[in-house]
Amino acid sequence: MELSTILALSLVLLFTVYIFLSWVRQHRYRSLPPGPTPIPLLGTPKYMHLNDAPKTFPELSQKYGSMFTIWKMSEPVIVLCGYETVKDALINHAEQFSARPIIPVLYVSTKGYGETKASCISGPRWRSLRRFTMTFLRNFGMGKKTMEMRVLAESKYLVQAVSETGGKPFNPVMTMGCAVGNIISSVLLGEKFDYQDEKLQEFLLSTTRQIRSFSSVLNTVCNIVPILLKFTIIKKKIFKENEYLLKFVAKYIEQHKKTLNPESPRDFIDYFLLKIKEVEHEIDPDICDTSLHMVLVGLLTAGTETTAFTLKFCLVLMAHYPDVQAKVQQEIDEVTKSLRSPEIMDKPQLAYTNAVIHEAQRVFDLVPTALSHAVTEDIKFRGYTIPKGTTVIPFLTSVLQDPSQWETPEVFNPQHFLNEDGQFRTRLAFMPFSAGKRVCPGENLARMELFMFFSALLQKFTFTLPPGTERQDSKYLNLNKVEIIESSQICAVPRALSK
Repeated sequence: MELSTILALSLVLLFTVYIFLSWVRQHRYRSLPPGPTPIPLLGTPKYMHLNDAPKTFPELSQKYGSMFTIWKMSEPVIVLCGYETVKDALINHAEQFSARPIIPVLYVSTKGYGETKASCISGPRWRSLRRFTMTFLRNFGMGKKTMEMRVLAESKYLVQAVSETGGKPFNPVMTMGCAVGNIISSVLLGEKFDYQDEKLQEFLLSTTRQIRSFSSVLNTVCNIVPILLKFTIIKKKIFKENEYLLKFVAKYIEQHKKTLNPESPRDFIDYFLLKIKEVEHEIDPDICDTSLHMVLVGLLTAGTETTAFTLKFCLVLMAHYPDVQAKVQQEIDEVTKSLRSPEIMDKPQLAYTNAVIHEAQRVFDLVPTALSHAVTEDIKFRGYTIPKGTTVIPFLTSVLQDPSQWETPEVFNPQHFLNEDGQFRTRLAFMPFSAGKRVCPGENLARMELFMFFSALLQKFTFTLPPGTERQDSKYLNLNKVEIIESSQICAVPRALSK
């Protein structure tokens, strides 16, 4: 028999065995929710690129229900849709849905460490790092008066930077990024920057490129076929921004090591370094030099771009809804008498302003899908049996637009967050920060920044569209949010009543 024939038969045999094993594997998952039929070897690649989720997932949900299964090659991925189903998983069964699957690109970039909502680690290491991070944030004043004073001071620099545009069209995303970046940088690194500082601007651009790379086609392919990460040229391209950010934080870590005073820790790095000394006797400690680098990059990235983008969207939305903007400004003027900047203590009296911010976040829908979860054990959930380790994707768009929870889900309507007396009301289906044990650790800081920066800017300026720009509704703005964030311009016209 010729060698070519032997090779051909061998390939056919291997292919047949692989198909059989794939069938056996999928047969094992027969208790999973229904979904589109996977292609042998490939799974359902049409539905695995999460950038397309806002379009494809509603179609699948309409056909298969609030839970359906898609396939990453031969691995099942469960998608959860709608408030009741997502809440049942992330809140009612928080522990069972608290794990992360191994996401190859993230795992390699963090070396298995990290504590953000994008962290792909699970088990004791994740819990240890999250516990330390949350304890620091609470002790350092997160959500308290000390942090409010920090944000309030930064809002004055933000107002000054916006006033320098002279009412001419500008893209505020970098300015918003400077304000937000200064807050998180001062907390983590102990440094604050001038808005024109090239180091700050390059850092902000790098974080944007870093987050954008997570949803790139190359990144998606490498997560499906992780062996590609063995190729230096691919690895270098994917981790380019991550390497820059690691070098960025490394300089601060070295400076802190040289100037550390155990009696007077200044910021997150100091507290982390002290904890490293405390546990250095342990074998393979979770708190170590590597985890410090990875946690810093994760927190800086997650704590800057998303809030800056949301702030810009809020301002653009006001320019398209001048009646809403005028009502916000009237409320702020009545509460502050135009004599002082709005503060956190004003929140109950600024109910409409607070409602507008929340509704803008709901409409913006910045992160349509929460980062993948995984179940910690075999679990019977809503009529299906999900095996331990199965990947689960909460589709947050379906929660923020659930018609059973929102009176006008596709329309910008601040009344969603106001009761009959005009007081602010909390909505359980408001989950832009996700929910459960993997909720964003910086949620309280982000909420504070959004409220204080937005109200400070609306007190001082009226935001308008550049001449010749047509007003659009919120649905259009949502569908074109990437373009709006990247290139949309607005004008900040100083208000006559500002003092």
